[in-house]
Order: sequence, then C-alpha cells, then structure tokens
Amino acid sequence: MQSPCTNREEIKTWRDFCLLIRAKGLPSLIMAGMQQVQTLSLQQTLAPQLQQSLQILQVPLMELRNLIQAELAVNPVIEEERTEPSLEDKQRERDEFKEEFEHLAKLDEEWRDYMSQSSAYSARSQEDEERRQFFFDSIVTSETLQQHLLEQLQTSELSSSQRKIAELIIGNIDDIGFLQVSPEEMSQNTGLAVAEIQEVLEVIQMFHPVGVGTRDLRECLLVQLRRVGKADSLEYRIVSHHLEDLAKHRYPEIARRLGSTPEQIQKCADFIATLDPKPGQLFTAEMTNYVLPDVTVEKITGEWQISLNGDQIPHLRISNTYKDLMAKDENPAEVRDYIREKIRSGKFLIKSIHQRQQTISNIAHEIFERQREFFEKGPTALRPLTMVQVAEVVGVHETTVSRAISGKYMATPWGVFEMKYFFTPGYQTADGETMSNTSVKNAITELVKDEDSRHPLSDKEIVDILTERGIPIARRTVAKYRAEAGILPSNMRKSY
Repeated sequence: MQSPCTNREEIKTWRDFCLLIRAKGLPSLIMAGMQQVQTLSLQQTLAPQLQQSLQILQVPLMELRNLIQAELAVNPVIEEERTEPSLEDKQRERDEFKEEFEHLAKLDEEWRDYMSQSSAYSARSQEDEERRQFFFDSIVTSETLQQHLLEQLQTSELSSSQRKIAELIIGNIDDIGFLQVSPEEMSQNTGLAVAEIQEVLEVIQMFHPVGVGTRDLRECLLVQLRRVGKADSLEYRIVSHHLEDLAKHRYPEIARRLGSTPEQIQKCADFIATLDPKPGQLFTAEMTNYVLPDVTVEKITGEWQISLNGDQIPHLRISNTYKDLMAKDENPAEVRDYIREKIRSGKFLIKSIHQRQQTISNIAHEIFERQREFFEKGPTALRPLTMVQVAEVVGVHETTVSRAISGKYMATPWGVFEMKYFFTPGYQTADGETMSNTSVKNAITELVKDEDSRHPLSDKEIVDILTERGIPIARRTVAKYRAEAGILPSNMRKSY
C-alpha cells in the first residue's frame, strides 16, 4: 500500500485526498492548509482624485456647477474668480449712488411734509384694497382635476348627502381620470348602498371632462359616445364588443361580425379616434425639461464657429491669502500640511475642469469635421460615426469619448441634439458610400408617408425599394426601424 500523501502538490486524485485525511486527521489538514496556502490577488482601484476627474468629465453642465459649488464649500483655499471693476467704474458707481441717495432723501422729505399736512390720508382705501385683491385673484395657478370636479360639484343639483358621496368618488379618481375603487368596494368601506354610489357616479361621469370617473378605456369611450347621442350607433357597438379588434385595425373582421362593410367600420374608427381615452390628462402638470447645451455650432458671416458654454462654470483660482500663509515659517507644520493638501486638491480640481472643457471641445470639433454635411443639410445627411474614430483623432480612449458626451448636448442650426446622436453605425451603399442608420430610418419614414393608404407598403416591399436605391438592408431591420419610428405594420395602416 502506498504511503499517504504529505504534500499538496502530490494530491492529484480524490483517493489521495482521502488517504491524507486518514493519515493526519481533518483538523491537522486544516491547520496545515491555513499555514501553507497563500492567495495573491491583483485588484485595481482608482485614486480619489482620478475618480473626481472622471466625474467632472462625465457630469452635465448644470451638475458640474453644483459639484463645483460643493467643492467651494469644503475647500477654503479655492475661490471664484471675479472680474474687478476699474477705478473709473468704481468712481462712476460712487457718483451715481450719491446722486440717487440725494434724490431719494429729497423725496422722503417731501413725502413727510405731505403726510403731516394731509388729514384725509388713510392707510389703504377701499378702492386700493379691491384693486390689490383683484390683482392676486388674477394670478394664474394650475388647477388639478380634483379641484375642477369639486367646483362643478358645488353648482350641481345633488343633495347634501349625495355631495358627500361625490366627494368620496372624486377623491378616488386618479390624475388621468379613471376611478381606482369600484362602487362595491366603496359600499363595503362606507356602508352606503351600491345603487346610491352608482347614481352619483353617473352624474360625475357627465362632468367636464366627459368620461371622468370611468373604470377602464371601454367605459370611458362609451360614456363619451352616450354624451354625443350615439348610444344606439355602430360606433357604440364596436367599442362595446370589438375594442380589441379595433385596436388591431381588424376592420374586415369587425365588419363581418356586425354585418357592415370595412369602409363603414373605417369611418366609425376615425370618429372613435377623436374621443379622449384619458380625460383627466388635460389637468396633469407635465414637467418641462430644459436642456443647457454644452456646445454651440453656428454659422456667423458665412463661417462656422464652435463654442463651449462656459458661462455656467465658475472660474476658480487659489486664494492668495492661503498662499501667503504657506510662505510664513511661523505657522505650525500641521497647518502648512493642511493648507498644502487643500491647495493640491484645488489645483487638481481646476486642472480637471480645464481638461474636461478641452476634451469636449476637441470631440465637438471632430464631430463637426465628420458630420459637416449634417450641419449644412440637416439630419438626412448624417454619416456613420463611431467613438473609436473620434478617439483616435482626439488622442484619448473611446471610453473617455463615451464619458465626455454622456448627457451633453450640442446646439445646431437644426435644433439641440444630444452629442451621442452623432454617433451611429451605418450601411455601405452599392456606390461605395456610407449611410447612417438615422438616414435609413428617415428614408423608411418618407416611403411610408408617401404610400397609398389603400395599399400600404409591406416590410418586404420597403426592402425591395431600398435595395433598388443601393441600400442593402434585411427585412427584420426594416421592421425594427419602423417600430422605432412609431409606424404600424402594413395591415394596420390600411384604409378602406
């Protein structure tokens, strides 16, 4: 029998391992393993200053300003550089202030004389008070859907007990106008009869906007159809029983079931499309997102100019006060070390901001050179462009380009675009030219726009047309681009 293994390198099979346990015991093996096994790992970590530099490069313009303001609050040695007025400007300001002060003092003296002689003066007349109140009443404020419904409730003919039920119902209507709790659930919670709640609900559903207080899309559309006198119409029957087929434009199928024609169903569908599927959306306050471009490209006197928006970035400098403190030998060593560290941090911040602006500027100039036709002719002339191509010219890694354009916008003669908009893969035409994906999408949109609505183009027909134009493209790619452009399939675009 072979002697048990005594070296880790000799453990090659499960049998060797079992022999070693039998010979030395498991505790001894564990202790031996703890003494003999060494683990060597290499882990990359970014220094805090490098992390800050990457963050400065990546954040949008407004976030960068907030980041700088936060740094100003914690680092006393950096300060915002402000332009000092000249001696002439200071003297002119003093003269203007003196003249204005004398004028105000004279007015104050005249007003005091008038007040002392006038016995008919009152603190505020009734007319002034009414005018002031009218001014405040005239201030426009956004009205919520619930407030709008409660105002109509005050002028309704409902009794006091019914108004309490109405307030309960209105409180359970969401922002787009749908009722979130059924009458049965409200009855269980309040003890009121379902019939009472349903009676008040039907009144609220006729409030403006019509259809509010309904429980789903079908009921919402039916209420609106009843309001316009179409309770016995073909539209009402379509919404009641064939809403899913209507959404999928299955007009021949609906016509067969209702004993009508596709043309008549088409007319009904066109009328139903005029109804409001979300009656309360009119009162929903939409958030407006404002974009501040980092780069502006414009043509001035026939010449293209590319400029960075640096007005929102505070200009920083190292405070001279702390520089002087560093030069004084009488300050303790720990004070000088503290100031030295803060100065080093401040210089790195200033350098990082400068590098950020320079990197974005270099990338913007290269985008302009590569996409000059876009700036001259518009989005249809967008060319294929990758980050690798720009990175090679600018002299940075493509990940740096990705960080630099993240969340950044460029103002152009054709509108404000996110900088990543200019980076798009493309196709090579039969003539050997390159064409961006965006241009291909625009070409598909134009084809659909000009098609015969009675015979809409299928994806296969669009492929054939683009292939004839020298643009090789797969059918599944056409379907993908069509969906991204919000274009329905051909069977749903057909008109009868």
